Amino acid sequence: MKKSTLITSIACLFMMLLSVNMEAQKFSSLDKSPLDVTAYPSSSKETSKLVKVVYSRPQLKERELSTLVPNGKVWRTGANEAANITLYKDMKIGEKAVKAGEYSLFTIPGEKEWTIILNKDINVWGAYSYKETNDVIRISAPVSSGDSLEAFSIAFADDGTMYLGWDTVRVAVPFTI
Repeated sequence: MKKSTLITSIACLFMMLLSVNMEAQKFSSLDKSPLDVTAYPSSSKETSKLVKVVYSRPQLKERELSTLVPNGKVWRTGANEAANITLYKDMKIGEKAVKAGEYSLFTIPGEKEWTIILNKDINVWGAYSYKETNDVIRISAPVSSGDSLEAFSIAFADDGTMYLGWDTVRVAVPFTI
């Protein structure tokens, strides 16, 4: 009898601890600007990537792009943390050589062109602590237009061009080895 009481007591204690632990696990709701990853080459069958970009995807939600991303101001190129770009090999972005490594990707939007910035500061929130002195490169990229995109998006074309798109704005940034 004592043995069964002991086993029952241990089982009850275990269930109580499990219940407390389950209640302690609080999961946050889905992020309103979900994290995304794009890479080049973009084919999932290609395992040897040259570039990877990790960024958050803000939504327009009936707002004007010009109020979310004002021309002439440094932008984190997405939402939340500044976009993170990893080059797995030395590359050229536009005509500028960049060593393999991990960088933050900032942009300065403009009407006809955007300034694309790779900065050596990583793991930074937004552009609040952005320091121009830590820029690795700055290049200009032309603006074109396309169909409206609700969510900010980054994608690579087969030729290595990285496209930034949001609303009807498209920016093409060439990457080459």
